[in-house]
Order: sequence, then C-alpha cells, then structure tokens
Amino acid sequence: MNLPFVPPAWLSVILPIAGAIVVVALGWILSRLAQRAIVHWVPRAGGGALTIAPLAGQAARYAILVVAIVTALSFVGVPTASILTVLGAASLAIALALQGTLSNIAAGIMLAWLRPISVGDYVVGDGVEGIVVEIGLFGTRLRSSSGLFVFTNNNRLWNGAITNHTREPRRRVNIKVTIPDTADLQRARETLLGLAAADTRVLRNVAPSVFVDSFGTNTVTLEMRVWVATPDYRDALRGLTEAAKFAINRMLAQGTGGVAEVKQAADPHGGHEPDGDQPPAMPDTAPPRAEGP
Repeated sequence: MNLPFVPPAWLSVILPIAGAIVVVALGWILSRLAQRAIVHWVPRAGGGALTIAPLAGQAARYAILVVAIVTALSFVGVPTASILTVLGAASLAIALALQGTLSNIAAGIMLAWLRPISVGDYVVGDGVEGIVVEIGLFGTRLRSSSGLFVFTNNNRLWNGAITNHTREPRRRVNIKVTIPDTADLQRARETLLGLAAADTRVLRNVAPSVFVDSFGTNTVTLEMRVWVATPDYRDALRGLTEAAKFAINRMLAQGTGGVAEVKQAADPHGGHEPDGDQPPAMPDTAPPRAEGP
C-alpha cells in the first residue's frame, strides 16, 4: 500500500519565501524595463511627451515595485487587507514626515502638465539656470552654460518666477554705443541703421531703431534695437556688437575723430562666464530647439 507523499515541514516555509523573493526580483526587473520603455518610446509621440516621459517612467517604476512588494508579502502569509491597512497608515506617517518631498512630486507633476519649461529650454528661476535636461518626479536636472550638472528640487522652480529664454520665437538685441558729444548724431544713427539693414539675421517685419539713450558732459550714448529669431540671438548679439564698434570708429575717423565705446546687453545665458564656450543646447536624444540667449 502506497502512502501519500507528505512534504517536510521546512518545505512549506521555504517555498513561500522563495516565491516572495522571486516576485520581488521580477517586480524590480519589470519596473526598470517599464521605466526605460516609457522614457524611450513616449517621446516619439512628439509635443510635450519628451518632457513628461521621465516623470511618467519614474511613477510607473515605483507603482510596479509597490505591487510586487504587496504580492510578495501575501505569499508569506500576510493578509492583503492587513497590508493595505499598514500601507495606508505608513503612507500617512510618511506624508507628514516628508511634506517637502511630496510637494516636490506635486510640483513636478504641475511642471510637466502646464509646461512652463520643456526639455531643451534655457531657463532661469530662483537662483538656478541652465538648459533643462530632465524633469523628474522629485527634481529637475539642468546643464549650466559652462557644462556643469545642476540639480534642483521641483518646488524651487514651481514656487518662483521662471524666465524661459527659449520659448518665444524672437528676441530683441540691444546694443549701446558711446560717441563724442561733437560727433554727428544723424550720421551715427544712419551708420547703425545701415548695419542692421545689411545683417540677414535682423527681422524685417519690425523696424530697427536707434535713439539717444543718455548723455554726459562730453559723450552721447546711442542705443540700437533690432529683433532677431531666438536661435540667432547669441550670434547676432556678438556679431552686431563687434560690427557696430568698427562701423562707428570708421565714421569717427572720417570726421571728428575719437573712439567709440560699445556696450552690448548683458548676456543672461552666459552666467558669470559670458566669454566661455557654450555646451550643446540639449541632450542628444532631444529634438533640436533654440539654445536661448
């Protein structure tokens, strides 16, 4: 007579534990794969998907991990209702202890939803500035004009004023030229306007202007204002500043003499190193956007 197989007592303990470990391991692997898939495929939808993808990927990863942990605990005999009760109590305690962290999550969601900034934009906000590389669940990653890694919490951007130097399609270039008080103002104005008319980067639908900005005892300061497309802003700012210097000097050399002093507008995109080389406008995976000022 064959007796039924009775598994040893230790097997009934080992199997649930092994199953729980397998579930957690699979959950970890699936969460990583899901995050990578979302980050890789969602941006192909275009529009603001590139900005939302990192945040959505992180949210999916943590959701899968929570489900895997709850399932693993049920394998070892912990009732699901008890798990949910404990999770609810723990969530409340964590929410009270980590109010700042949770507000960062909310701020990240709002930044991705309302999109005051997008990946590839050059932004300045509450003491931080740089090209937006990623808007995450807890913080935003930027790259400074000198190529440095910048990480700031989402709250800092959401709760302060944000200046986006890339969003608008056109920018105004301001260049100031100081000439001797004895110089011919009308001739200087015509020289600067001719310079603007000859530059193909200057937009034709907004007329350039040159006016007296200020004057001192022996000098007069003229300001030239022209509008250019945002991607051309940096090159136009530097190119027109240099061209204005040479053009006014030539004009003065033919008449009253003297040397012009040319001042360009402050370059906010250059930070504290306006003469340094700039890094690429955005990461290789992003579509080309304007670099900003």
